[in-house]
Amino acid sequence: MRAIIQNSVGGPDVLVIADRPAPSPKAGEVLVRVKAAGINPVDGAVRAGYFPLLGEPPFILGWDISGTIEALGPDVTGLKIGDAVFGMPRFPRQAAAYAELAVAPVDEIAPKPEGIDHVQAAALPLAGLTAWQGLIRHGRLKQGQRVLIHAAAGGVGHLAVQIAKARGAYVIATASPEKLDFVRSLGADEVIDYTTGDFTSKASDIDLVLDPIGGDHAQRSLKVLRDGGVLVSLLDVSDATKADAGARNIRVERMSVVPDRDGLAELGGLIDAKELAVHVAKALPLEEAGAAHAFLATRPIGKVVLTV
Repeated sequence: MRAIIQNSVGGPDVLVIADRPAPSPKAGEVLVRVKAAGINPVDGAVRAGYFPLLGEPPFILGWDISGTIEALGPDVTGLKIGDAVFGMPRFPRQAAAYAELAVAPVDEIAPKPEGIDHVQAAALPLAGLTAWQGLIRHGRLKQGQRVLIHAAAGGVGHLAVQIAKARGAYVIATASPEKLDFVRSLGADEVIDYTTGDFTSKASDIDLVLDPIGGDHAQRSLKVLRDGGVLVSLLDVSDATKADAGARNIRVERMSVVPDRDGLAELGGLIDAKELAVHVAKALPLEEAGAAHAFLATRPIGKVVLTV
């Protein structure tokens, strides 16, 4: 099979096309013929060596897949060859999604939503599950709450805005000036241009903050949270921030997304109900994985996908 491999860490140019043996599914697994593979910021961090989840190269990047079942491993029931599925298998272990074929545990994939194609479906799992788990499981979002979503035009952010609105939240979102109209189109009740001043002067009485940015955003986000609110961060939070939060009974959740068949089904239900749409900024063929990584580094609106 064709796959994108890297033999060293570095820039996008380390991603090269190569022939590799096709994997075989074990018990409880299926072999998926990959139609599209989503790219996420974590992919670039692993590629560059900043986030060594996969150890030393060589390895095959990628977790987000959408495709059709090519073969069933032993003891697999309820699925058949040809079924369209999507998911984020094995994260944070190697899933080798940048390839024509990938093996996935059956409890980490779900039927592809009928209302979207494979490109859109491949863009959904990691970012969508991050938004879902952050808001619903870690944030315990309730109807009518005021939610602040940072980087709302990004992969996670643009899905989080829609999920929060579908749950009946009042959504305030931050974005750069050229992305404000896009974020409004997602249904955000208020949008904040973070380049024109500190967001803490424009938001207040927030119940839940979803922060995919890190750095001092977590500390500053405490200023807009009500006492007893929740801060969900995708990156590490300093001890000082945790201490300040504790003094006001603010719950701090440092989350890492995990494979989640039930979560995928929830996202698929929102897609089919037309309450959630995935924005794909660009789709490039598998052999242009390096160019796709370089484009993602420009921070486009939404997601970037490889077609296989």
